Amino acid sequence: MITRAVTIEDIDDLYLTWNSHINGSALYRRALRDEMELRDVDPDELRDLFERAREQGYTKDEIVDETNRYADLKALVDDAEE
Repeated sequence: MITRAVTIEDIDDLYLTWNSHINGSALYRRALRDEMELRDVDPDELRDLFERAREQGYTKDEIVDETNRYADLKALVDDAEE
């Protein structure tokens, strides 16, 4: 499997720097990253938990119905692994 060291966020930042104009999608993702940082949520850990929940058989809708914050998702994944 090939892993990528350049993330979509890196590309967004580069593009915004080059063109000095607003890209709504990039600004939205940046706002989400800032909000996650404010709440001490590591995006990579969140992605990992989400993937693990999906591997355990949960759909995205079930995850949304059963959780409403990072700690809930972590508990859902941890409980299923026990």
